[in-house]
Amino acid sequence: MAKKIITQAPKIGFVSLGCPKALVDSERILTQLRSEGYDISPDYAGSDLVVVNTCGFIDSAVAESLDTIGEALNENGKVIVTGCLGARPEVIMAEHPQVLAISGAAAYQEVMAAVHTHVPKPHEPFVDLMPSTGVKLTPRHYAYLKISEGCNHNCTFCIIPSMRGKLVSRSIGDVMREAKNLVDAGVKELLVVSQDTSAYGVDMKHKMDFWDGRPLKTNLYDMASALGDLGIWTRMHYVYPYPNVDDIIPLMAQGKILPYLDIPFQHASPRILKMMKRPGDVSRLLDRIKKWRDICPELTIRSTFIVGFPGETDEDFEMLMDFLDQAELDRVGCFPYSPVEGAVANDLAPPVADDVKQERWEELMALQMDISEEKMKAKVGRRMTVLVDTIGEQGAIARSAADAPEIDGTVIIKNGAHLPVGEFVEVDITGSDTYDLFAKVRD
Repeated sequence: MAKKIITQAPKIGFVSLGCPKALVDSERILTQLRSEGYDISPDYAGSDLVVVNTCGFIDSAVAESLDTIGEALNENGKVIVTGCLGARPEVIMAEHPQVLAISGAAAYQEVMAAVHTHVPKPHEPFVDLMPSTGVKLTPRHYAYLKISEGCNHNCTFCIIPSMRGKLVSRSIGDVMREAKNLVDAGVKELLVVSQDTSAYGVDMKHKMDFWDGRPLKTNLYDMASALGDLGIWTRMHYVYPYPNVDDIIPLMAQGKILPYLDIPFQHASPRILKMMKRPGDVSRLLDRIKKWRDICPELTIRSTFIVGFPGETDEDFEMLMDFLDQAELDRVGCFPYSPVEGAVANDLAPPVADDVKQERWEELMALQMDISEEKMKAKVGRRMTVLVDTIGEQGAIARSAADAPEIDGTVIIKNGAHLPVGEFVEVDITGSDTYDLFAKVRD
């Protein structure tokens, strides 16, 4: 009797760096790898080849990407590079000329072609074994939903358009089909991501499409409204402060989508905002924030800011501090300006000294810590619905509607060690610190 020969599937190692948008790119590549029969290896040594999905937004991200490529080369020797830093192949080749192939962001076909060249795909693909959601790198109960690629803006501090290109939106029908598949698979929270969520559909002239027999325009409002009908948490990230943002605030007040806006304002000095090529009417922005809160008192606003932008004066910085003091934003991230290679801003004005950047960063974060601490205190005594992420030594670690995963605070439920991960639970808030809340399961 002839012997049955069993061949082992080739194994691909994978490292994903960078933002949630890059994470979605990684998930799509991993899904394709698995659908073609490749195994995913958890370590370098057991891999036939390693793919590194890089980040190249700021200098520290470039350094991390180059270090990771070097580590993969040392441990394995066969490395394919993709992602944002791949748009600058000369930077990669200068340090690591041994890499097998380089491609840019969202270059799924190029990555797969390079994998096929160096590790031929198995004869028997396993498409039927793949879940409809594909491979996910997030916990089972939440997922990132990427609605577009690229950006039409020319912010002077940013090189993303040169890496990811101009805005290319997905059809709303395609977005909704993916969202419904995720919900059907048990996802409780969708985090909408893109380079510019507010511009969704602009490149398609807000083309009409259909989902589940329902006509929908490819725009922010129709997408948010349709996602809100799925009956889970929907959280909006990377929202640019266009006028159309006003339209989705009532959806938040109605409870259709989470009352949460991740909206990077970047600065508050009109002069600096003009140099950044960002919207610059700060007084109008304060009026809009007040209007949003009047419509939806539960609204949480997260934003990011840059200090030490080239040419930033003490007066410019004080304008930023005054804005933060008046706006009382709920969540704030701040970064000292990083002179990313290729950014127009580097040549607009003399650089701000590093020690001045650090002082301004510390002063801004100290102010925001005070604001955050007061906002957290105001939540003590309230009852909330939270989503359990993990169980740890302190009990259950959960998040409220005001908390995006990994970037915001948490709700620590000390008597919640028995709670199921990935489920909603009602809690009473019993205490707070600067960024986190403490709670107990409701009696």
